[in-house]
Amino acid sequence: MMWSDSRTPFLTADWRWLVMLNYEVDPSALQSYVPMGTELDLYQGKCLVSIVGFLFDGAKLFGRVPIPLHASFEEVNLRFYVKRRIGDQTRRGVAFVKELVPSHSVTWVARLVFHENYQRVPMRHLITWNDPTSPQRGGQFEYQWQSNGHWSKLCGKTHGPLADLEPESIAEFIVEHYWGYSKRRDGATFEYAVEHPRWKVWQAESCSFETDIHALCGERFVRPLSSEPHSALIAEGSPVVLYHGAIVP
Repeated sequence: MMWSDSRTPFLTADWRWLVMLNYEVDPSALQSYVPMGTELDLYQGKCLVSIVGFLFDGAKLFGRVPIPLHASFEEVNLRFYVKRRIGDQTRRGVAFVKELVPSHSVTWVARLVFHENYQRVPMRHLITWNDPTSPQRGGQFEYQWQSNGHWSKLCGKTHGPLADLEPESIAEFIVEHYWGYSKRRDGATFEYAVEHPRWKVWQAESCSFETDIHALCGERFVRPLSSEPHSALIAEGSPVVLYHGAIVP
């Protein structure tokens, strides 16, 4: 989605090779996380959360200042989907339960500027291409993070060709959210815009998610995240712009 009005970019980067595993949860598990002024955004009546892993590459503040020592790094997050109604307009966005990165500086910036629940942990990744000369043919993408002395992982293998998003598909629902919402410590809601072109995706041939779910995000998510995913996809990604946000009035 490209914005036509005047906005001030805060952070630019490439988000690449996004493994996205989606799970159905009881809406009550998320109510305490829903930012004030927003409501849960459902897909065909289902409340979904997503475990997402990707590469955050070439990160720059204000489009020109590299983040010291960590212009490129992994991220794994647990996110869910919300919407905010403004008159006859609906802004569809995401909110986060937990976000993992390997950088102290990124964690500090995200907490200070976007009021997000970032945590720094050791991380690594492994990408195996089906055809090293043509990334569009896909491959296997694995993101790992260390927790309590053990390595956890999120892994997905592509199936079929890279394809455009189909209208009203689960892939379109998961990908096409262009606002971020977070809760400030004082309870206010912080809103910011996210810009990127419409992504292409692969279906996932296989996927796995191995971690101590309770340690990662709490008891309420253990049962749903221990079940089979509702769906899984892998997105090619693109350059992304995160804009300066504001408190929701």
